Amino acid sequence: MERIRLDLVNDCVHCGFCLPTCPTYALWGEEMDSPRGRIQLMRQGLEGEPLTPSTVGHFDACLGCLACVPACPSGVRYDRLIEQTRAQVEQEYRRPWRDRVTRAALFQLFPYPRRLRLLRGPLRAYRALARGRRMPGLPGRLEALAPPLTKPERLPQFLAAQGKRRARVGMLTGCVQHAFFPDVNAATARVLAAEGCDVVIPRNQGCCGALSVHSGRKDEADRFAGRLRAAFTGIDYLVVNAAGCGSHLKDTGDPRVRDLSEVLVELGPVAPRHPLPVTVAYHDACHLANAQGIRTQPRALLQAIPGLELREIADPEICCGSAGVWNVFNPEPAAQLGARKAHAVLATGADLLVTANPGCLMQVAATLGREGHPMALAHTAQVLDAAIRGLPVAGLPPEVIACSISSRSSPTP
Repeated sequence: MERIRLDLVNDCVHCGFCLPTCPTYALWGEEMDSPRGRIQLMRQGLEGEPLTPSTVGHFDACLGCLACVPACPSGVRYDRLIEQTRAQVEQEYRRPWRDRVTRAALFQLFPYPRRLRLLRGPLRAYRALARGRRMPGLPGRLEALAPPLTKPERLPQFLAAQGKRRARVGMLTGCVQHAFFPDVNAATARVLAAEGCDVVIPRNQGCCGALSVHSGRKDEADRFAGRLRAAFTGIDYLVVNAAGCGSHLKDTGDPRVRDLSEVLVELGPVAPRHPLPVTVAYHDACHLANAQGIRTQPRALLQAIPGLELREIADPEICCGSAGVWNVFNPEPAAQLGARKAHAVLATGADLLVTANPGCLMQVAATLGREGHPMALAHTAQVLDAAIRGLPVAGLPPEVIACSISSRSSPTP
C-alpha cells in the first residue's frame, strides 16, 4: 500500500483558495471538512496521531470531487493525498459493524456489471407494484436514484466504421452505465462509427476499478483495471463515456484511454450534424473537468450542432452530490448539494441538461423530480447521436426524462 507522502502534505500552505470550491465546506463551514483541514489531519497522522472515528468521518465526508486541485495555486496534489489516506483508512481502521456490512454489500454489487444488470427485472417489478412507496434503508436509497428502466439495446461486439476508417477503438461499457444507461452506450457506439471508427466492444470486459479506488480499496481496483486492460487488444484508443472511469483508467497509466469528447475533437467531425433547436445547460462532471481537465471539448461538440444554444450553470465547480456512492452513504447532504445544483440548472432556463457521467445523471434527475421540476436530461453522446441521425429532441430515449420519477418525494434517511 502506498503511504501518505509528507512532501505532498507539505505542499499545502493553507492559503484557503480551495475553500470556495469544496462542497462540504460550502455545506457546513467546518475547517476540518475542507481540503486544507483534511490535509492538516493527514499531517497529524504522520506525526503519530491515531485514526479516530472523528478523523475518519472527516475523510469519509470528502466527495473526492477534486475541485480543489485546479483551484490550488501551490499545485497541491489533493487527489493523491485523499486516495492514499482512504487506502490507509481501509487497511488500519475498523469501522462499526453496520458500516462494514453496508460497504461489503455494495462492493459485492456495484463493480459487477452482470449483477447490476440482474437487478433491472426485480426493480421494474417493484416499481410496478409499489406505486410510489419506498423501500427502507439502503435499498430505498438505491431505488430512488435508479432511472426509469426500458428494454436495453443489445450491442454487437464489433461495429464497423461508416465510410473511411479513421481509427480502431475499444469502448468501455462500464458498470452503472451498462446496467442503467444502456442507451448511452448505444449512442456512443453509433457516434463513434459515424465518425469513422471501428468500435470493439468485448463482452468479457468488467469493472475498471474506479469505485474501488475512490473508496480506498486500492488492491481490488488494480485487479479490476488489469483485467479490463487485458480485454482490449489491437486498438488505437480505449474510449470511455463515464467521467470517473476515465479518470481512474488514466491514472493507471494506460496511454490508450480517452474520453469520448477527446477522441471526437481530436479526429474532427466527418458526419453531418442536423439542426437541433434546443437550449442546453452543460454540467461539468467532476472527474471530467477537475481530474481530466476536459472542459472545452464537450462544449465545442455541442456548440457545433446547428440550432443548439449552450448555457452555462452558475458555480460549476460545486459537485452535484453524486460522487460515486457518496450519495448512498450520505443521503441528506447529497440531497442538499443536489438541490443546490438543480436550482442552478433551472436558473439557466434551458430545455435540456447535458452531462457526461451516469452518477450525475441519476443524482440531478432524482433531485429535479423531488423538487417538482422535472427536466429532460441526456448524456453528451445522446445529443450528438440525435444530431447525426436527424432526430428531434423528443426522440431522445425516455430514460433521460426525469418526470417519471417526480412522484418520489424525499431521500431515505
